Amino acid sequence: MTDATNTPAATGGKRIELTIRAVILGCLLAVVFTAANTYLGLKVGLTFASAIPAAVISMAILRAFRTSTIWENMTVQTVASVGGAMSSIIFVLPGLVMVGWWLEFPFWESVAICIFGGVLGVTFSIPLRRALVVEAGLPYPEGVAAAEVLTVGSRGAEQTESAVRENAAGLWVVIAGAVASAGYALLVAGRVFAGEAAKFIKLPAALGGGATGIGFGMQFALLGAGHLIGLTVGLAQLFGLILAWCIAVPLLTSPDTIAWLTAHNIPSIATTLPVGVEAETLASTVWAKEVRFMGAGVIGVAAIWTLIKLAGPLIGGLTSALAANRRRQGGEVLDRTEQDIPINIVAGLSVVCLVGIAAILALFAQGNPTLAGSTALLVGGGLVYVIVIGFAVAAICGYMAGLIGSSNSPVSGVGILAIVIASVLLLGVLALAGVPADPSVVAFALIVTAVVFAVAVIANDNLQDLKTGQLVGATPWRQQVALIIGVGAGAIVIPVILNLLNQAFGFAGGPKGIADAPLAAPQATLISALAKGVIEGGLRWDLIGLGAVIGVVIIVLDAVLNKATKGKVKLPPLAVGIGFYLPAAVTTMLVVGAVCGWIYDKAIKSTRFADVGRRMGVLLASGLIVGESLFLVMTAGVIVGTGNDAPFAMLPEGSAWPAMLAGIAAFVVLTFGLYNWVIRQSAKV
Repeated sequence: MTDATNTPAATGGKRIELTIRAVILGCLLAVVFTAANTYLGLKVGLTFASAIPAAVISMAILRAFRTSTIWENMTVQTVASVGGAMSSIIFVLPGLVMVGWWLEFPFWESVAICIFGGVLGVTFSIPLRRALVVEAGLPYPEGVAAAEVLTVGSRGAEQTESAVRENAAGLWVVIAGAVASAGYALLVAGRVFAGEAAKFIKLPAALGGGATGIGFGMQFALLGAGHLIGLTVGLAQLFGLILAWCIAVPLLTSPDTIAWLTAHNIPSIATTLPVGVEAETLASTVWAKEVRFMGAGVIGVAAIWTLIKLAGPLIGGLTSALAANRRRQGGEVLDRTEQDIPINIVAGLSVVCLVGIAAILALFAQGNPTLAGSTALLVGGGLVYVIVIGFAVAAICGYMAGLIGSSNSPVSGVGILAIVIASVLLLGVLALAGVPADPSVVAFALIVTAVVFAVAVIANDNLQDLKTGQLVGATPWRQQVALIIGVGAGAIVIPVILNLLNQAFGFAGGPKGIADAPLAAPQATLISALAKGVIEGGLRWDLIGLGAVIGVVIIVLDAVLNKATKGKVKLPPLAVGIGFYLPAAVTTMLVVGAVCGWIYDKAIKSTRFADVGRRMGVLLASGLIVGESLFLVMTAGVIVGTGNDAPFAMLPEGSAWPAMLAGIAAFVVLTFGLYNWVIRQSAKV
């Protein structure tokens, strides 16, 4: 670093990095981003990386302190980022409500699952740092972008004025995006605008006569998420959407197909629906009950493929960590940027977490008559599963975070794979012990999977943060301590937000909320359905198998495209799978957001402020997500507090078409206006 304000000499010989003020600010931001990500994940099955907006806010606030440094801002970003990432546990935990085991989220049990699994995610990812961060040459798009933002905002005195202007402009962009997003959401809640536009049709006989549909979720959080995932992933999701809604759904709802399935006694949800049922009911039911499981097969195969590719880096990372520890014990002083938390302390923390996990599993088993007699077997098997699968998923998610970014990493696929494996193993173990399968077995499988998932989501975020730290010269062990603090900050908030949203809206398949507008929670819905299907029987293995075959074809197609175009065209299998099982209205708007982001980046590419403009675009997208998400979390609080299911209603129900047309027009105009305003702001920096 050449920045005179960021050197130890400029701060009295001290390296200002892991400070109390940085930790406090990081925890406060972690609360905000955790709440936003919790809502977004339950609504659309996606979360966003909060590292960049956290870094911008940190630099704007800590600049008031003369001794603030780039590394201190790095600490704030790390704590806030990992806290927000912790919210991805909601891809599993709501499943316990959906299967009827929990009516609400018990605070301490939920916090313990998050903390023990999350800290284990930190300790499991530490041995991978050298292999995946330092040596693998992975792009780490979000980590590199965050490092760029930190570097630009913390440069030396000769560039301070420019850095200050960019920080100030960036903060205003985040605020403006959040206000616009929240304002639009308020008008949707007031029934002035429609939140979704959808159309379902039955195709003519010449095209098979099946049903299909298309929809747009007019939500700025989706637009922002689409901007962040990028064009490649967005188009891959569009490909999955086309496979699902233009091929699979019409084919499975075709009268000829239904007649053939009936004649051959092949199970199909379409054969159980009344003749002449509306197109929307027919298409939506077939997609939810059958097509989405094909997506699960695609994602499962993609996750396995990733694990196979990771065997080398996984072994290399562990070997490198053990070698570094031997050098340390031999008296060698490692370079500061190579100083991880010592491996013996890492092992001790891991043991503490495993003891805590064992206590959670033991208390659960002892509290259920069906499982009480097999407590030792269940706890032992659960711990082995957490260690083996947990370390494997830490490697998978870390690698994929480095390859395509933590927002696009295969956390959903890992969860789906983990619940199927856990359910199959649990069913086999209990069968040997003579224990019958019942709902308590499903709940036990979900809790074990929740722990593994916490490991996955934290490892997914950690390595991205560690890459940022490497690029700005942060001390790894200090950053790893900040990661652990961030886990705690996020874990404390999650059950509070989940209970609020559960009471206000409810979850699909669970008890109704006050507003009776259940959140889709797509991953939790799918994961709980898989657990019940495996343990209680009735899982459509044929559909998952068909999805697996499609996944193999997509993997091959991706490899061919990648080779033929020299890496310019890709078809990420995980993104295709997501296009299968996310609702069409969600996927469509994500694709629109990805295209808008691509058009925006292309428009500023040849300008003098291209780099600044690109960073501002990311901040706008983050603001759009945060604004709508926090507004709807606040709405949940108002609903619960007042008992009114529509507290912001300004118009009566029944004005669907005017609200839809007004919403579309306002959405388009506001989107265009925001992007143009950001371009003008970028030009002024």
